[in-house]
Amino acid sequence: MDLYVMNCELLATCSALGYLEGDTYHKEPDCLESVKDLIRYLRHEDDTRDTRQQLGAGQILQNDLLPIITQHSQDKSLFDACIRLMVNLTQPALLCFGKVPDDPTVRHHFLEVVSYLQAYKEAFANEKVFGVLSETLYTLLQLDWEQRQEEDNLLIERILLLVRNVLHVPADPYEEKNVDDDASVHDKLLWAIHMSGLDDLIKFLASAQSEQQWSMHVLEVISLMFRDQTPELLVSAGQARSAQEKQRDAQELEALRQKEQAEKRSRTLQRGTRHSRFGGSYVVQGLKSIGEKDVIYHRGLHNFKNYTHDEGKAVRRVPKRKLHARDSEGKRRSALNVRLFLREFCMDFLENCYNRLMYLVKEGLIREQAQQHDETYYLWALSFFMAFNRGNGFRADLVSETMSIRAFHFIERNITNYYEMMLTDRKEASSWSRRMHLALKAYQELLLTVNEMDRSRDEDIRQSANVIKSNIFYLMEYREIFLTLLRKFDETKQPRTFLRDLVESTHLFLRMLERFCKGRNNLVVQRKRVKRKKSKGRKNPTAAETTPEALEETWGAVAEELRATSFQLSESLTEGAVPFDAASETPLEEQRTEAMVRVQDTLLNRRGPEALGLLRAAREVWPEGDVFGSADVEPEEELELLKQILIANLPRPPPPEPGMEEEDGELEEEEELESVRVSETEFNFLDFIKRFANPNIVRPYLLLLRSYSQNSPHTNHCITRMLHRLAVDLKMDALLFQLSVFCLFNKILGDPAATAYKELVTFAKFVLNRFFALAAKNNKAFVELLFWKSVGAAREMTEGYSKPGEGEGSNKKAKWTPEEEGELRTLYEEHRDSEVPDIVETLLPLLSNTTRTRRQVVAQLVAMGLVDSVKELKKQRKGTRIVLWTEEQEEELQMLFEEFRDSDDVLGNILKKVTAKRSRARMVEKLLSMGLVSDRRELHKKRRRNPNAPGKSAAMGMTEEEFLAHLPGSLTEEPMDEEEEEEDEEESEGEERERQAPAARGRKSWMAERESMVEKNASLRTMVYTLRQEGMSGPLLWLQNCLNRTADHREEEDLFQPVPVVPLTEENEDAMEKKSFQRLLRKIGVRAPADEQESFWRIPAQMRPSQLRGAAEVLSPSQDALAAGAEESEQPTPGSPIQEQQQGEADSHEQRSQALRALLLARKMKQPSASAEHTDFTPVEDSDSAPQRSSQKKTSTKRSRVVLDSDEDEEDSPLTMDLGADGGADSDREAHSAPAKRKRQRVLIDDEEDD
Repeated sequence: MDLYVMNCELLATCSALGYLEGDTYHKEPDCLESVKDLIRYLRHEDDTRDTRQQLGAGQILQNDLLPIITQHSQDKSLFDACIRLMVNLTQPALLCFGKVPDDPTVRHHFLEVVSYLQAYKEAFANEKVFGVLSETLYTLLQLDWEQRQEEDNLLIERILLLVRNVLHVPADPYEEKNVDDDASVHDKLLWAIHMSGLDDLIKFLASAQSEQQWSMHVLEVISLMFRDQTPELLVSAGQARSAQEKQRDAQELEALRQKEQAEKRSRTLQRGTRHSRFGGSYVVQGLKSIGEKDVIYHRGLHNFKNYTHDEGKAVRRVPKRKLHARDSEGKRRSALNVRLFLREFCMDFLENCYNRLMYLVKEGLIREQAQQHDETYYLWALSFFMAFNRGNGFRADLVSETMSIRAFHFIERNITNYYEMMLTDRKEASSWSRRMHLALKAYQELLLTVNEMDRSRDEDIRQSANVIKSNIFYLMEYREIFLTLLRKFDETKQPRTFLRDLVESTHLFLRMLERFCKGRNNLVVQRKRVKRKKSKGRKNPTAAETTPEALEETWGAVAEELRATSFQLSESLTEGAVPFDAASETPLEEQRTEAMVRVQDTLLNRRGPEALGLLRAAREVWPEGDVFGSADVEPEEELELLKQILIANLPRPPPPEPGMEEEDGELEEEEELESVRVSETEFNFLDFIKRFANPNIVRPYLLLLRSYSQNSPHTNHCITRMLHRLAVDLKMDALLFQLSVFCLFNKILGDPAATAYKELVTFAKFVLNRFFALAAKNNKAFVELLFWKSVGAAREMTEGYSKPGEGEGSNKKAKWTPEEEGELRTLYEEHRDSEVPDIVETLLPLLSNTTRTRRQVVAQLVAMGLVDSVKELKKQRKGTRIVLWTEEQEEELQMLFEEFRDSDDVLGNILKKVTAKRSRARMVEKLLSMGLVSDRRELHKKRRRNPNAPGKSAAMGMTEEEFLAHLPGSLTEEPMDEEEEEEDEEESEGEERERQAPAARGRKSWMAERESMVEKNASLRTMVYTLRQEGMSGPLLWLQNCLNRTADHREEEDLFQPVPVVPLTEENEDAMEKKSFQRLLRKIGVRAPADEQESFWRIPAQMRPSQLRGAAEVLSPSQDALAAGAEESEQPTPGSPIQEQQQGEADSHEQRSQALRALLLARKMKQPSASAEHTDFTPVEDSDSAPQRSSQKKTSTKRSRVVLDSDEDEEDSPLTMDLGADGGADSDREAHSAPAKRKRQRVLIDDEEDD
């Protein structure tokens, strides 16, 4: 745009800024107001950005704004206004237009703005400009946080944005045609930044703790500084080339020389020895021309190799949607001084700034405090600086922030998100593809760094690498990511560089995984399975239901039902009949046919009143035309109208195809219910490689192999290694028997520089030899070349083709001979009326062919017409199916309850006498709902003690041994009671389970199952005595004080919360780490840390003050631990729960039994073996027994009690022992009320002790 067509007001404003005379700029008095006016003009520019273009054409920034800030920087207000204006003028063209315009006119304006930005960038490549900016920024950063004003922070941000905008300007490919090592405009800009010292300020902003709010701006500026650089070039800057680099360059040069010489030889051979006038004409036999005759070739024979029918034809234009994605601009080598400066910057940045800056940026991204797509700068910085660190003398501590499982998870999640957005946002698919490429590069660099850590000399670093590898190999998401990306590769959206990095990353991952599996016998990994369950929708009427006979039968039933109701409908049917869908997009008038179809479906389902209600409602919605009858229609006329609708052939929508996807996401969620099942399985590396034997994965490898001459030797090696794994390791070479692959192999073998691709040539010859060996046996092998083959097709091609219906997984119907059909018919007729619960299970063992399955027998019975449907032979589920209660059944239940309400077993007597048999759970629920009982405990079996029983007087005259020998007999009924409780739970769940036999529980030692409270106290005192002998009197006293303080606190404030046991001295800490002390803690009920978030043991909230004091009393110093157990049982401590129990029942039979048990135990425990046995293992009492003894109401422990009774949850105390042992008459017996539950607890306790 020319300057002379500038807007008059804009021209006058620019003239009022000032003028440049030589190197001195003279500002006008209205300079500040003019700058503000220009900002205002830019704010109101149109869609073509006319103001921006006019200012760019007038070179206002080069001739006015830059001289103002360099020569008049002391004028703070003017300086601030100029910075604001320059930030606006230099913002990227993509931000101005939103995207690259498609319209040619708007695109022209877009390119004009880009050209002005490139001119601005060249003007900024001045040390004076960046010197002023760096001095201003340095002055602002010198101010403390309290001294800074809001304007100072805004100026800092604008300076960073200005530097960002200038660095972001793309290079002009037509103007900058520089070779490598030459200084470009971007290099000049970087050198000006370096000479002004701005790079040091950027490093300060990245490392200073008080400047962390600028972290995202700093990372953006750094990423733009290194935009054209590669880590490998920066690492090698200023250093002599290594021998390996020299050898690699020599090999590349030799390959190019051989290729050139081969091309010269081929050109020499193509020149004929005769003159071109004597070239001659030739007939090519077997190659037809357009007509029926053979092709006539009018050139020399040496050119016939390149003959094709496509010569002379116009090249077909490839549609835009099928064009291959273009690679991004290539990297260039900057001037040496710039590379040296950037190398020093990278080293300082890694040493002082990288970990902190990446942490701040990651936190901002996770907390969503950054702008959209800012994570791309994070991904770039991760891949670039980790690659530089890896090449520049690897140090793991410099990149420790990004070397974690969290980094793997963050990148994997972004790759998945980018792929999904690439599929959904098709217009911006190329942008999402570039972002996904950045994420893939970061993932590749993480793997390379882990691989480098694995080769480190430091044992700690190698151990850290093993931890990271075990995590990424264990989780399914990290293993499957490369399979998914290869399978979903699309060359129209993803460039060849993305495929190259993907292939190299897959090669590295497989190599690491293979090496990791070699050193281990078995590797357990995570596996996820997604199960989809489709909800059952409404079934359409079948053809059998719409036959004339079926329709007549249906109509007879419907008409009889309607006449029985006298055509009167209930209020619910009248109000619930809605003949149209108000939320549907279909217009109301077009839903009339759908309403008639709904009436017909209702009639076919024999719901006459509902169909009549729909008909009347539809008549009110669509009264015109009397389609649903007139307003004054008679009932008989309505009946006739319903009959016509029933027999009418109404148009129905076609059923959805099985493979058709639902467009409505909400409907799909309703129809499909997904459930993810996570499990663990043993990993097999060869099985994992088999996942790559797929044409969709092989195709991308061969697509990249087409450019083998442009690929690096490492890329070609990665491709060859994967194809070698498939063809040799898996013996799936037939996957590569495809015509396009053979054409590519032919090109490689015929390449003049084939000696540079020895690995590819060897592999191509191997595959071709295998194919021709197979073609000698299989005459269809040449036809198979035309198709890509799956694993099954490849196996058939090599091992032989199977006949239809013979292969594995064939669903061929089983054949029945006439004799077998006659036998089945006879057996079915014999047992038809035998009233067996499942006739199919009865017939299966009687058949002569014992290989028949239930499915085959059922299908044959239906096919022979012996049964009408498979549903009639459906396997009956175990358990009762009666759910509804009739009035007679409720009255019977009430009478039985009144009859047995005073008995010891109310529920058991009712279950025996009730007519309709139901489960215990159903019976309890019904009794509660009828209000006959208010609590489930009222239905528990009562166990009453008879104080006048003869057993008491008889026991008084027994000796201790005789008395104890007869004690087990009183516990024989407990296992039966448990069986009843288990049966109750199993029937309530409706599942068939085997009842646990009493003999199975008898395998455990009787004494271990039924150890009384006194024995536990004795074993506790033994443990305390042993610990005191080991010198732990101090920790025991500290633990005793903790228990007493907690008991006092709970009594005073009546507040029950878990209390951590915190050791404050070194002696107590050492005691808490010893296994013997931890066993004591578990014994008295103190809970171990539940997970890694808890550090201390805790006193559970369920322990009552009496229990805590009883435990503290056991820990008190005593004379002899063995005798103390007996004395404790005979004379309890005052204030303990035992004394409270004994005050009411001092002379009871059970108290005497406890004393006699304790005396006998004390005698036995004097032996060393007995003492050791009781010390090593003492089972913790079941948690449910404590509330049972305290309430004296519950007599059995039901496993489902926690779920059924919410009020009992507060009373349960897991892994807690009532040391006071409210030992009444039932204390011994009730302690064993749930042996199965206690058995599970013991397993948990043993596991904790083993840990």
